[in-house]
Amino acid sequence: MGSKTFKDLNEQINILKSRGLIINDVDITKDILLRENYFFVNGYRHPFLENENKYKKGTTFEEVYSLFLFDRSLRNIIFKYLLIVENNIKSILSYQLSKKYGYRESDYLKTKTFDNKPNKLRQIEDLINKMKRQVRINGFQHSATRHYMYNYGYVPLWILVKVLSFGIVSEMYSILKIEDRIEIAKNFNVSAEDLSIYLPLLSNYRNLCAHEDILYENKTQRMINDTVYHKMLGIDQVDSEYVLGKNDIFSLIIILKRILREEDFKNMMSELENKINTLAYNLKTIDISIIRDILGFPNNWLDLINLEEDGEEYE
Repeated sequence: MGSKTFKDLNEQINILKSRGLIINDVDITKDILLRENYFFVNGYRHPFLENENKYKKGTTFEEVYSLFLFDRSLRNIIFKYLLIVENNIKSILSYQLSKKYGYRESDYLKTKTFDNKPNKLRQIEDLINKMKRQVRINGFQHSATRHYMYNYGYVPLWILVKVLSFGIVSEMYSILKIEDRIEIAKNFNVSAEDLSIYLPLLSNYRNLCAHEDILYENKTQRMINDTVYHKMLGIDQVDSEYVLGKNDIFSLIIILKRILREEDFKNMMSELENKINTLAYNLKTIDISIIRDILGFPNNWLDLINLEEDGEEYE
C-alpha cells in the first residue's frame, strides 16, 4: 500500500469532485477543509456513497458537512449530560464509601474496602496505587485538594473523586464489595450488574466526545442487557436479540434514560430532536431515516421520554 502524501486545498477539492461530490462554493469549501481538516470531514462520506469511491448522484459538500456538524452537536449534547452522570456517580460513590469506611486516605485506600476475591487482589492493588498517585500528582494543583492537604494533611474521598478520571471511578466501582455496589446502584434504580456494564461504556463515550471522535456511527464491543424499554418500543428481534439499542448510540440513550434525572433526560431528548430535525432539513440526497438507522434510533425513539420502568431492580 502506497504512503499518503500531503494534498493542498485545491487538490483536496479536485479529489472530492472526481468522486462526484458537488462543490457549490469553492472558497467556502476550502475554508471549511482548512479549519476542520479534510480527512475528518471526509470521514462522514459513507452514508452518501454509491460505492467505495463514488458519491450518490446530486450529493453536495454541504450535505456531508451538515452530517459533520450534526455529529459535533451530538457529541456536545451527550458530553454535557455525561458530565452530569459522572458527577452523580462520583458523589454517590464517595458518600457510600466515606460513610462506611472513613474519609481519610488511610481509611478508604485499603484492600478491605474492596471485594477481596483472589482474582481481584492484583487489580485492587493497582487501583489503590493509581489513586495514591493521583493524590501526589494533583494534590497541590487543585484548590480543594490543596486546601485539605495543607490544613488537614489528608484528602477526603469526596474531594479526591473530583481529580479522578471517570475511568478510574468506573474501575473502582467494579471491584467494590457487592453490598456497596448494590447500595450505590439503588440510587439509580438499576441493578449492580447493569451499572457495572454501564460505567465503562459511559467512561469510553465521555472520552470519545472529549476528543472529538466520530460519534454517531460508534458501536461498542459490549452490549447492554435487554431492558423493558426495548420491549415497550417494540424493537425488532433477530434470533431473540434486539437489533437496535444494544451497542449503538441508542443503547447509550437507554442508559441515560435509566440513570439521569427525568428533567435532565427530557432536556437532552429535546436537544437531540432539534438537531436531528435540522439535519433532516439539510439532507437532500439521502433520507434522515438512514442516519437514524446508523444511530440505532427506532422510528418511535421519542416515545422513550414518557416510558417508565415498573418495579425495583437492585440485586
